[in-house]
Formats: sequence, structure tokens, C-alpha cells
Amino acid sequence: MRIDKFLKVSRLIKRRTLAKEVADQGRITINGKVAKAGSAVKIGDELSIRFGQKVVTARVEDLRENVRKEDAQNMFTILKEEKLDKIEPQFIDDEE
Repeated sequence: MRIDKFLKVSRLIKRRTLAKEVADQGRITINGKVAKAGSAVKIGDELSIRFGQKVVTARVEDLRENVRKEDAQNMFTILKEEKLDKIEPQFIDDEE
């Protein structure tokens, strides 16, 4: 199954077009490798998705074409969620 479709069906990301954009920006990795929207995902793969200042790591547990809202959370297991430190821009004062 394509990663963009998996993210939509599992409801990790609400819309497939948004999942495609996130993948094309290089913010998704599958088993440590940067994924494109068309990258294949299989059971047991570990996904890391960067949402702004947060990185969510999940393991794929099930692949289905259609799933009810109540069953969508069974398609993956959240392994960890980590907040990224906000990086402040460095200002250089040339006048001194």
C-alpha cells in the first residue's frame, strides 16, 4: 500500500493530498529512509512523521483498503512522540 493512502486510511493524517504534500517535503521516513508519497509500506515498518515541532514514530500493524473510524487506530501502534526544540535564529551584530 502507498504511504499516502495508509496515512489517510489509518487517520494519522486526515487527507490524502496532505499526506502526499508531507511526504514530498521529506518529512516522512520508513525504516529510517526518506519516503515519497508512492513509497510502499508493509506490516512491521516503522514510520516517523514530522508535524511541525513534533515527531511521531509508529509501527504499521495492519493494512486495509477501507476501515471504519473506530478500527483505524488498530492499524498502527505509536512507539514514541517527541517534541523538537525550537531553534531560535542567530542574529549577528556587525556594528561592534
